[in-house]
Amino acid sequence: MLKDAFFIVYTKFKLHFYQEIFRRFQTREASLTTMETFCMESIQALGSPTVAEFAAFMCISTPNAAYKVNSLVEKGYIRKIQSQRDRREYHLEVTQKYIDYYNISSSYIAQVMDRIEERFTPQECAKLAEMLKIIEQELMPEVNLPESLRSGQTDTPKSNQ
Repeated sequence: MLKDAFFIVYTKFKLHFYQEIFRRFQTREASLTTMETFCMESIQALGSPTVAEFAAFMCISTPNAAYKVNSLVEKGYIRKIQSQRDRREYHLEVTQKYIDYYNISSSYIAQVMDRIEERFTPQECAKLAEMLKIIEQELMPEVNLPESLRSGQTDTPKSNQ
């Protein structure tokens, strides 16, 4: 029963995102492929990784990652920022164009979270938060997130323009 309930909630979040994407791009071709969307979600979640860090996380070669990154740079969804520490390194940063795209998903999550806080008591919300933290920290060791995400900085990404 718990598996089914979780799967349904997860599926509803995904399907809402897909509905919004299709609704917004109904009259024109979407500018991100499915694979590029996965790449962008990963880059955004990793903070501002280097191409090598992105490649390692996605378990792809650095040249393959560089190819995907260059395509995303050309489309205006990310930019490369030269590292102050190592001038040979470039960090990937999402642009406002991607933030606008990402907000399709994050605004719905925020809406559902507001509904949760209205529907449940503060104690129930605190218990849900505690359970989610345990799930993230103990039960999902296969995915390592940057500390910035784990320390509660999960708001919609802000533009650095």
